Amino acid sequence: MSDLSGRTTIVVGASRGLGRGIAGAFAQAGAPVVAVSRTAAEFPAAADGEGGIVAELADAGDASVAGRLLDLHEPDNVIVVAGANPLMRPLQQHTWESFSANWESDVRITFHWLREILLKPLRPGARVIVVSSGAALAGSPLSGGYAGAKATQRFITGYAQDEAQRAGLDITFTTVLPRMTPATELGRSAARAYAVRNGQTQEEYLQQMGPVLTPEIAGGALLELVGEKATEVAPGYLLTGAGLKKLG
Repeated sequence: MSDLSGRTTIVVGASRGLGRGIAGAFAQAGAPVVAVSRTAAEFPAAADGEGGIVAELADAGDASVAGRLLDLHEPDNVIVVAGANPLMRPLQQHTWESFSANWESDVRITFHWLREILLKPLRPGARVIVVSSGAALAGSPLSGGYAGAKATQRFITGYAQDEAQRAGLDITFTTVLPRMTPATELGRSAARAYAVRNGQTQEEYLQQMGPVLTPEIAGGALLELVGEKATEVAPGYLLTGAGLKKLG
């Protein structure tokens, strides 16, 4: 798995933040990358003829998109990062629509893509990584249903692994839960909100989080994970600025 040349990787939600860093890392490692996003984005050209990124402008939550792109690109790896930025406010200030936004986005996207991966199915040896959030472990009282939605992504990924095993499919599914980071729009808005709630500056709040997780660190970590033997891959990982840590 160390040689990614010719092994197409689809990154769902690749236009910004961690998704963009992941797409760039896989392209630099020699993988043909399909970057799926709802908004147009420019990516650097491939170096020395290796790798390269092809942009696919599409709504990842559309029920027809996952199957169409899987058939078109025949990927070896699929990484699902896409989701909505939650509205940061206390429970009583949410409406049901704002509270449930991440269920209608993040969970919907994960469901459609994992369902289509199992139905197709991907070729033997394929890897599927769903990028959830550390909020799935710790909760997130200022983001409505966000933490619950991210926990459900983790559950769905586990269900998909079980179904793959029952069907005799050689596909490895795992979930990666990144810790909050100011390197993303979501992380910056969350840090501002929690700093105000705690009576801290944003810098004081972020100092408690340890080493900053950057898109580049995320890209390197997922490359490392894809390079692991399937038998060594855990069902879930916490991702911080220090790298990946297996979850029990």
